[in-house]
Amino acid sequence: MSERGFPATAWATAFRGIAWRETLRFVQQRGRFLAALVRPLVWLFIFAAGFRAVLGLSITPPYQTYVLYEVYVTPGLVAMIQLFNGMQSSLSMVYDRETGAMRTLLVSPFPRWFLLGSKLMAGVIVSIIQAYAFLAIAWFWGIRPPAWGYVAVLPALVLSGLMLGALGLFLSSAIRQLENFAGVMNFVIFPMFFASSALYPLWRMRESSPLLHDICAANPFTYAVELIRFALYLEMNWQAFGVVAACLAVFFGGAVFMYDPAKGLWARRKERG
Repeated sequence: MSERGFPATAWATAFRGIAWRETLRFVQQRGRFLAALVRPLVWLFIFAAGFRAVLGLSITPPYQTYVLYEVYVTPGLVAMIQLFNGMQSSLSMVYDRETGAMRTLLVSPFPRWFLLGSKLMAGVIVSIIQAYAFLAIAWFWGIRPPAWGYVAVLPALVLSGLMLGALGLFLSSAIRQLENFAGVMNFVIFPMFFASSALYPLWRMRESSPLLHDICAANPFTYAVELIRFALYLEMNWQAFGVVAACLAVFFGGAVFMYDPAKGLWARRKERG
């Protein structure tokens, strides 16, 4: 028997039910899969090709030699897929709360951390499928990391996907209306993406603007990108791992607290009502 007296099979059944619901939603929204690929592919095929002659990159870890700009940006574009997916999954949380489905989920006898974690993990699985689809297309474009890198990057994709999804989950707990969250998504996604090491190395940021470098160094998305980058080339960035894991704990802990009807924002809404 596990926590609260539930057998292990009950926990597995609950997780399977939540994951299956997210899978059905993903299958029914095929445009979401294509949209997730269009954004990074535009950057890879158009912007990276245009910047190749302008932005030269010296040898930067984990690369052992000079690399083309499109090779450098690929890990950042993979992280972009996970960032957008995490926000879109959280958008569905706001929709579920408006329709009452979220309340039905949270009154389950299972602990709140397990219910939110199951929904978060289901979204990460979807983002990993999208990330590997993008890497497959990039392979035909000539971006070919070591073969074992496609295996080694999987744990990094799981951890970074959980962190970015937990961030979206935390933000969704504070937004009351679907329309407002769409605006918050743009306010969060684009600054996080552009003010990171996804498009330019941090040392180049330091040369152009020390302030911008410090902002990028404080951005959790930077460490998600570097964790994926190093893993894809069979190296480990322990600093990135530590920062991503710590941010995951903070964001997910905040989301669990905020989604508690007896605490967090929901309690304050009841008091106002």
